Amino acid sequence: MKDDTILNQGIPLSTSLDLNAEGGRRLRTLLAPDRKRVAFISALAVLIGTFISIIAKDLVYLINLVTNLAFYQTISVKYHSPAQNNLGLWVIVVPAIGGLIVGLMALYWSKAIRGHGIPEAIEQVLTNQSRIKPSITFLKPLSAAISIGTGGPFGTEGPIIATGGAFGSTIGQIFKITHNERKILLAAGATAGMTAVFGCPIAAIFLAIELLLFEFSPRSIIPVALACITGAAGHHLLFENGPEFKMADFAAPDNFALAAYSVIGIAIGGISVLVTKIVFWVEDLFEELPIHWMWWPAMGGLVVGVIGYFAPRTLGVGYENIGDMLAGRLPLMLILSLCLLKFTSWVIALGSGTSGGTLGPLLTIGAASGALLGGVVLQLFPGSNINLPLAALVGMSAMFAGASRALLTSIVFALETTMQSQALLPLLGACTGSYLVSFFLMGNTIMTEKIARRGVSTPDSFEPDVLEKVTVGQVLREGGETISGDNSVAEVREWLEAGHGTPGTYFIIVSNEGQFEGIVSFTQLFDLHTTTDLPVRALISQKPATITDSSTLRRAVEIMSREKVDVLPVLASKKKGTVVGVLSYRDILSAYQLQQADYNSPQANISLKRRSIRILLRGQHLLRVSKVGKVKEKNVSES
Repeated sequence: MKDDTILNQGIPLSTSLDLNAEGGRRLRTLLAPDRKRVAFISALAVLIGTFISIIAKDLVYLINLVTNLAFYQTISVKYHSPAQNNLGLWVIVVPAIGGLIVGLMALYWSKAIRGHGIPEAIEQVLTNQSRIKPSITFLKPLSAAISIGTGGPFGTEGPIIATGGAFGSTIGQIFKITHNERKILLAAGATAGMTAVFGCPIAAIFLAIELLLFEFSPRSIIPVALACITGAAGHHLLFENGPEFKMADFAAPDNFALAAYSVIGIAIGGISVLVTKIVFWVEDLFEELPIHWMWWPAMGGLVVGVIGYFAPRTLGVGYENIGDMLAGRLPLMLILSLCLLKFTSWVIALGSGTSGGTLGPLLTIGAASGALLGGVVLQLFPGSNINLPLAALVGMSAMFAGASRALLTSIVFALETTMQSQALLPLLGACTGSYLVSFFLMGNTIMTEKIARRGVSTPDSFEPDVLEKVTVGQVLREGGETISGDNSVAEVREWLEAGHGTPGTYFIIVSNEGQFEGIVSFTQLFDLHTTTDLPVRALISQKPATITDSSTLRRAVEIMSREKVDVLPVLASKKKGTVVGVLSYRDILSAYQLQQADYNSPQANISLKRRSIRILLRGQHLLRVSKVGKVKEKNVSES
C-alpha cells in the first residue's frame, strides 16, 4: 500500500473538481428557484381572486336580501339598515330564528360554519395541510348571511375570509400541488375576499403574513399580492369607490396629542385583553349548558333581539356606526351606550357558536372606546389638540392590534379604509402601545385562543430561518480526509485501523490526478458484505451533487432532500472547482447551536462604567489605575 496516495500524504483536501456539462446543468437546476411553480401558483391565485371578488359581492347581496326579508318583508338586494325597522317587539324573535337556522345547518351539514372563520382557517393551515371541505365555500357565506341578515351583530369580513380560504383550498385540492402551495392559495383566497369587501390590499397582504402564512418569501408573497391586487380591482368594479370610512380632514397632531393617542392605545390594549377573556368566558358558560349546542345560537339570538329592541343600532353589521363615529356625528352618550350594548350583544352571540365575523364588532367597540377616552382627555386638557374622530380611528385600530396582535395589519387597515395619511403617527403609537400590553398580559389572542385550547400551537414570531442566515462555510469543520480511488478496501481499512482516520466520517475519493470521483462513508468501508480487494472507487454509488461554501444551509438541505443524501461535497466559492470538505447533517444541526447562543448567552462587549483596580499601597497614598491606563495618586484620608 502506498501511503502517499492516502489521506493528507500526497493528495491535498483542496482537490480540483471537473464538472462536465451535464453535471453543471444538473447543479444549476438544483440551485435555481422553481420559478415555474411560482408562476403557476400565481396564475391560480389571480383566478381565485377573481372568483372571490364575485362571491364577496354576492355575499353582500345575500345579507341585504335576508335583512330586507326579515325586517321589512320585501325582496330586494339594496342595503337597508335593520336599525330602521318597525317590527316593535317582534324584533326580539328575528335574531333567534336566524340563530336556530344556523344551528340546524351546523348540525346537519357542517360544524365548521360555527365561529368567525379566521381561527378555523388558521387551524386548517397548521393541522390539516390547508385542506378545507369544499362545501364550506357555500355553507359559510349562506350561514353568515342568515345570521347577520337576521340582526346578528357581526361583520362580513370573517365569513368572506373563511369563504375565500375554503375556495383557495378547494382549488389547491383539485390541482396536483404541494401542501405549502395549498396554504398559499388558501391565504390568497382569504385575503382577496377581505380586499374585495374593504378595498385594502396592503392590509390584506399583512394579514396573510401575520395570521395565515407564518412566513415571508417570494414564493408565498407573490401569489398573495397578485390575489389582493385582483381583489382590489374587484372592489373598484363591484363596490363603491373611495374610502370605506369617510373622515373629515384634520390638522397634524402636535406632540402632546401624539402622546395622548399613545396613552389611549395603551388603555385600549388593556380593554382588548379584557374583551378577549370575556369572549372565551362566555363560550365556556355555553359549554356548561345542559342542552344540545344546536340550540345555543338561538339562545344567543334571543339576547341579540332583546338588546336590539332597546338599541336598534346594535343590530346587523353596523359599519355605518363606525362611519358616524369617524365623521364625528354621534354624541358621546350615544357612543357610550352603543359601545356597551354592542359588546354585550356580540360577545353573547359569538359565544353561542353562531356564524359571523369579529373584525366589524371589534372595530365598532374600539372606535367607541377611543372616542370616549378622547373625550376624557379633552375634559382634562380643554386646550389640547385632540380630535375625537381621530381618537375613534386610533381606538378602532388599537383594539384590533391588541385583540389579534396583527400590528401591521391594524395600522395599514386604518390608513387604507380612511385615506388619512396624517393619522400614521397616532396609529403607530397607539397600536404599538396596545400590542405591548396584549403581549405581556395575554398568552393567546382572540384568533388563536380557541385552537390553542385544542392543543394546536400557533407561531408567534416570523424570524428568518436560521438555515437562511448561516452559510456552509460557517459550520464546515476544518480539515478533511481524501483517499485515492486506486487503493483497495483492505488497504484503507488497515490504514484507518492504524489510527490515521476519523471514525464516523465521510471520505472524498479522488483519482491519482486529483480529480473528484465521489464520496464513501466509514460504514461502507467496514461493511461485512464488502469485498476487500475491490478498489475504493467501486463503493461509490453515484457522483453526488455539490454545494459551495458560500451557499446557505437552507440550500444545502434542499439539495440533500432532492438527492436523498445526507452528505454533500463542498466547493470553494473563490477557487472554482476546488473541494474543501464534506457537509453532513450533523454540521447543519450545529447551526441551531449558533442560534441558541445568540439568544441565550448574554454578554457585554463594551463597558461604560469607569473601573479602577488597586495596585499598591504606600504610606498615606493609594495608587489606582483608571480604565484608560493612567496612574492616579490619591490621599487615603481624602478618600
